[in-house]
Amino acid sequence: MTNRNGKILDRAREAKKRITEVLPSEAREQIVEGALLLDVRDQEKFESGHIDGAMNISNDQLEMRIGEVAPDKQTPIVCYCAGGNRGALAADALQQMGYTRVVSIQGGLRAYNADVFPTGGEPK
Repeated sequence: MTNRNGKILDRAREAKKRITEVLPSEAREQIVEGALLLDVRDQEKFESGHIDGAMNISNDQLEMRIGEVAPDKQTPIVCYCAGGNRGALAADALQQMGYTRVVSIQGGLRAYNADVFPTGGEPK
């Protein structure tokens, strides 16, 4: 498993050179402005907690399903995963498919939650 994770980290490092990563606050702005919020984790992890309004399409389903939710390649898309690496890979893949307005949340869901709920609590 470590070797697989190492390869993902290497691929993510390369992808991050080609994509735009945004801070959680910038991602929130884009989401408010109507960007498609895309959680690329598997369904089980998505169901255990996600950003409100997110659409769940796992990385391995992305190429087959993105056209269902974003047929226009000019659609603004914000990708995320748990920690930022698979989100970066998804953003890179979308760009390679011709999507032109794609970003990834730097640090993923963990960074987003830490930014939105700095005390670790949930909103009341």
